[in-house]
Amino acid sequence: MAKGYWIARVDVNDASIYEQYVEANAEAFTKFAARFIVRGGRFDTVEGASRSRNVVLEFPDFETAVACYRSPEYQRAKLLRQAAAVSDVIIIEGYDGPQPASS
Repeated sequence: MAKGYWIARVDVNDASIYEQYVEANAEAFTKFAARFIVRGGRFDTVEGASRSRNVVLEFPDFETAVACYRSPEYQRAKLLRQAAAVSDVIIIEGYDGPQPASS
C-alpha cells in the first residue's frame, strides 16, 4: 500500500509562535504515526518559486495523512501555524509502482 505524505512550504513570520506550533503539532503527528522525511534543511530552488522552509511528513497511507490534518489535535495546532507563518500544504499519495530500471 502506498504511503501518504504532507508536503509543506513555509515562510515563518513569528518564530516564537511557530515554536509553539511545533510543540503543539507533536500530539497529532504522534497519534497518526507521522515521520519527518524533510524538516527544514538545505535546499536549492532550481525552478519556480520557493519558501524559506520545506517539510515532508510520511504517514502509513493517504487516508491517515488526511485524517491527521482533519483531526481536532492538528486543527488546534494549525491555528498557531497560521498566526506565525504563510504556508502551502498538500497531502499526496505516494507511488508504489515500478521504478526505472538501473543499468
